[in-house]
Amino acid sequence: MTDRVPVPPEVDQVARAVVDAAFAVHSRMGPGLLESVYEVCLAYEIEKRGLSCQRQVHAPVLYDDLLIDSGLRIDLLVEDRLIIELKTVEKFTEVHVAQLLTYLKLMDRRLGLLINFNVALIKDGIKRVVC
Repeated sequence: MTDRVPVPPEVDQVARAVVDAAFAVHSRMGPGLLESVYEVCLAYEIEKRGLSCQRQVHAPVLYDDLLIDSGLRIDLLVEDRLIIELKTVEKFTEVHVAQLLTYLKLMDRRLGLLINFNVALIKDGIKRVVC
């Protein structure tokens, strides 16, 4: 078994700020809105915390030497280090986790957050995923 290098502390700090921003959005907006609404609000809250946040970032797919324009988009990329995948679903499934893991691999990043805003308590809608 290979020992994994821990996620750098500065990336963990970014993740904590994003979780705080998600709490702010959920407390003001509550569940039941479209994912696109939460995306805009969360990006705004993240930027209010002094972090860079890109929305709908193209995720390139490379198969051997073939670059595929797949149309894959990452919901949010924070500080060019943390991938955020947003959901408004009843509950996370293994496919949601696999999707985020794939994005982490494609973008060569270590840490991502799945955030589901369709929950009564936002703490139940946040999942940390490490690649």
